[in-house]
Amino acid sequence: MDSSIDKMFIRISLLNLLVVALLGVLMRYKIGFEFNYFDQKNLQHAHSHFAFTGWISQTIMILMVMLISKELTKHRLKLYKLLLFSNLMAAYGMLISFAISGYSLSSIIFSSISILTSFLFSYCYFKNLNLIKSKQIRRWFGAALFFNIISSLGTFALVYMMITKKIPQHNYLASVYWYLHFQYNGWYLFACIGLFLGYVQSVVKQFKVSMVVFWLFAISCIPAYGLSVLWLKIPLVLYVLIILAAIAQYLGGIIMLIRLRKYKFLENIRSNKLSVLLFIILGIALAIKLSLQLGSTVPAISKLAFGFRPIVIAYLHLALLAITSVFLITYIYATQKIKINYLSISGIILFVIGVYLNEIMLAVQGIASFSYTVVPGINGILLGISLLILFGIFLMYFSQLKNLLINKFKHDDNHLLNS
Repeated sequence: MDSSIDKMFIRISLLNLLVVALLGVLMRYKIGFEFNYFDQKNLQHAHSHFAFTGWISQTIMILMVMLISKELTKHRLKLYKLLLFSNLMAAYGMLISFAISGYSLSSIIFSSISILTSFLFSYCYFKNLNLIKSKQIRRWFGAALFFNIISSLGTFALVYMMITKKIPQHNYLASVYWYLHFQYNGWYLFACIGLFLGYVQSVVKQFKVSMVVFWLFAISCIPAYGLSVLWLKIPLVLYVLIILAAIAQYLGGIIMLIRLRKYKFLENIRSNKLSVLLFIILGIALAIKLSLQLGSTVPAISKLAFGFRPIVIAYLHLALLAITSVFLITYIYATQKIKINYLSISGIILFVIGVYLNEIMLAVQGIASFSYTVVPGINGILLGISLLILFGIFLMYFSQLKNLLINKFKHDDNHLLNS
């Protein structure tokens, strides 16, 4: 892609993240204070769908296209841009329709457009995987696209239940968790690892990850869905398979970290202290997530986790915000996809501090819920943290607009001088 178009799409992604954070602040405010406008459930649907489609999926697709843009024909590049705009339109359509009317004909139509776009993107990118020189990265991206496609089965099941008005609780939850699992443990995780490997190989030329790591994650991804539905009556054979899947992913994570240490990845980027810090934090967050997955195979722990909503919310925020979103911001910063200046760096730091403070407080709230204890002032604290996250994202976005305006004024001045 042309560099100006690259920057435009990244700016749009940051704007979308800003919208996600704004909705998060609004929902937090409604929990603690009086606000009669908008239904909380509808806002929750708008927030989650836009976060998945407008922020995470949109950004991953942009970054994946950037990796192969120089090798693409003009026609294929134009097609990818069309798909990105289609996904963007669907995301904003879902944002507005879910916020106003929840699950309705309009929100289902925009959801369908989003799914169709993801199918077309996956088909096109599968055909262009050979443009990526690294066989390892091709495998991770290929798996990511596959899991993105099968995650839609959960959405189709939900839409069917909404249309028929037959919504058994277990079926509803199983469908929601199917979609969530194959999004954040499939599409997001595999795509992010593919992007990360590309970055590592640009820093440490000889770096390679054993294919054992890929197969440990890939083969275990489908049975690992069972970790999300352990409250169902699962046969012993399947339960053992689920435990093995959790162990496989844990081992895969350990091997990956060992390889990074062996090739001295952090030492090779030590000149950029913020990148070093962010990658260390991400490594810790991923280790915690994989450990929690492994721990959830213990029936008593699983019952506690799924029995208390704050724990589920804390885990989802860990996967989607503390790992996936922080990784995307880190990658964009480390690969200089945004203009690096004081404002953007300050925004990243505030955003990351806010994200992990939010995770800590959600964990505290979740643990307190075991004894049905209410943490004093928790709603106000979480609202304050949400505002901090929002401000951090605003600084990142504003820093890019500021540079855009400065460059425009310079261009206009030069044009006047030359005329």
